[in-house]
Amino acid sequence: MKHCALRRLGAASRGVAVGLLLALAATAAVYAQGATQTLAQANQALQNGAADKALALLGSLPNGGTAIAEAQNLACRVHFTLQRWDEAVRECEQAVRLDGQNSVDHMWLARALGEKASRASFVNAFSLGKRVRSEFETAVRLNPRNAAALTDLGEFYKEAPGIVGGGTDKAADVAAQLDKVDAARAHQLRARIAEAGKDYGTAEREFKQAIATAAHPAMHWTTLASFYRRRQRWPEMELAIHNCVGAAQRDNGAGVALYDGAGILTESNRDPALAARMLENYLASSSKTEEAPAFEARLRLARLKKQLGDAAGAQREQAAALQLAHDYRPALDFRP
Repeated sequence: MKHCALRRLGAASRGVAVGLLLALAATAAVYAQGATQTLAQANQALQNGAADKALALLGSLPNGGTAIAEAQNLACRVHFTLQRWDEAVRECEQAVRLDGQNSVDHMWLARALGEKASRASFVNAFSLGKRVRSEFETAVRLNPRNAAALTDLGEFYKEAPGIVGGGTDKAADVAAQLDKVDAARAHQLRARIAEAGKDYGTAEREFKQAIATAAHPAMHWTTLASFYRRRQRWPEMELAIHNCVGAAQRDNGAGVALYDGAGILTESNRDPALAARMLENYLASSSKTEEAPAFEARLRLARLKKQLGDAAGAQREQAAALQLAHDYRPALDFRP
């Protein structure tokens, strides 16, 4: 009888243990699902330019878990849009430590380091520049079809001095790699290489070939417009901007082109009314992106409205920018 009682007790203990394991597994599944949903919401907030909301969502995630590397990458990108380069570098470094085989994490770390390097002293810029190159090269090695990383690496090679590993010959090699991944980006990179070498005829032809090749040409029209701005070819620049607007009307995913085109007009002191309309159309669209942060678009629109004599409109846009990113310094410093 005693042995039977012990067997029953052992069976009961095993039942409790199995039940506990099942409960823990269910809790882990619920946590994983909740973390996935929170990350998706944070990413959507980032794309919408709602920096405060994105950081709050990311801050609500508990430390640890399989989603933490993705959360660190998203936090890096939010800080990147806010131009907080030190914070962006720190978050991206954590993401790379947690997931060293992720091409996108290395690409974003390189971008953040590059922004920090552009504002550093010569000595610090030298060491940071070598890290930028290494991270971009790692991103491409991990995923040779990462078109964004290839483009960034090619731009780095084109711009950087040989002492930190730059060189136009290396940039040309990257363009050849891009041919197999994104032909429009390859033409654009060759155009920039030619322009750097003062071969402006080739540069213009390559920029135009990028437009002809691209599935979504609106963005490439802004690139050509920027080239014309640098060459002070104003009528052609304005025509390219108008072509950008037309292409964007036929492409629901081309909002960033409107943002960039408006920036080109503003930098050129040309047609502020058109620039304002382009930003308004971008902000009203469903294609907002972290590449063109909505709070920065609001601030740009505020400056244009001030220029156009609409002080009340400028105040509204400033307030809208700060509602998305309450401590964004350029918006705080703006005086309508």
